[in-house]
Amino acid sequence: MTSHLPRSTRDFRGYGSEPVDPRWPGGARLAVSFVLNFEEGAEFSVSDGDPMNEAVYEVVDRRDGPDPCIDSHFEYGTRAAWWRMMALFERYKVPVTVSACGQAVARSPQLARDAVARGHEVSAHGWRWESHAGMAEVEERAAIRRTVETIELATGERPLGWHTRSAASNNTRRLLVEEGFLYDSDAYNDDLPYWLPVAGRRHLVIPYAFDTNDMHYFHTQRFAGQDFADYCTGAVDWLHQEGAKMLSIGLHLRMIGRPGRIGALATILQHVTAKDGVWIARRADIARHWLATVSPDAARTGQGRVE
Repeated sequence: MTSHLPRSTRDFRGYGSEPVDPRWPGGARLAVSFVLNFEEGAEFSVSDGDPMNEAVYEVVDRRDGPDPCIDSHFEYGTRAAWWRMMALFERYKVPVTVSACGQAVARSPQLARDAVARGHEVSAHGWRWESHAGMAEVEERAAIRRTVETIELATGERPLGWHTRSAASNNTRRLLVEEGFLYDSDAYNDDLPYWLPVAGRRHLVIPYAFDTNDMHYFHTQRFAGQDFADYCTGAVDWLHQEGAKMLSIGLHLRMIGRPGRIGALATILQHVTAKDGVWIARRADIARHWLATVSPDAARTGQGRVE
């Protein structure tokens, strides 16, 4: 029978019914990765000379010219929310991955340094808070390199991971491999990391998630107060029951860092840290563990399933 489906590199099978055993440290049944997105100062702002303002924020009231309202919403993240959230992570002794835009680090390098001093990972989230879809290769290569150099200059540590806002380009993953990244999180298609062949090398993908993400406070207004905590703790409990899984929980300074929402994060941290068999890890630590434990022969590169 002749197939009329278009040619595609998409993988709908993944691990299938026989997922690889990640053998998480300490016999943990679940790895949990908290990702704190640090984007403030990298968003588009007419006040900064950009042709437009960022549209995703508390109030839906777009302006074509300078908008001190939206500017101040982003400033809240670095002025107030950062310290509130860092104190909470420290209280529960939870390490996180700070996914940082290069321009945000350039404007607030003291926050990137503070993250490293507290034992957190600073990974790369693009130079600007923008999609890379359609970006010219020479422009994208320069943006990736500039982001790496800025984070390394501020923290003394080279970022090992990358995550693009929204869609990556057709070149992004290859450019990341050429730049020496250990992993990227430009995928949302699994509950476990997996290997891919990229530019003749094996490359690790650590999937991210948009459902266990506080962006729903803005996008849909469906989360109120503890709703987000209920959703995330439910995901923790379900994957813990399945075993041998990973969960990403995405956070934003200007979103869950507000006083009316921070209690939801406290509930999540309390639940996860009190649960036996949970490994809370930075994404770089998950990547290093995968590199040392799960070979491409066990989970075949490009297929992502146990053979």
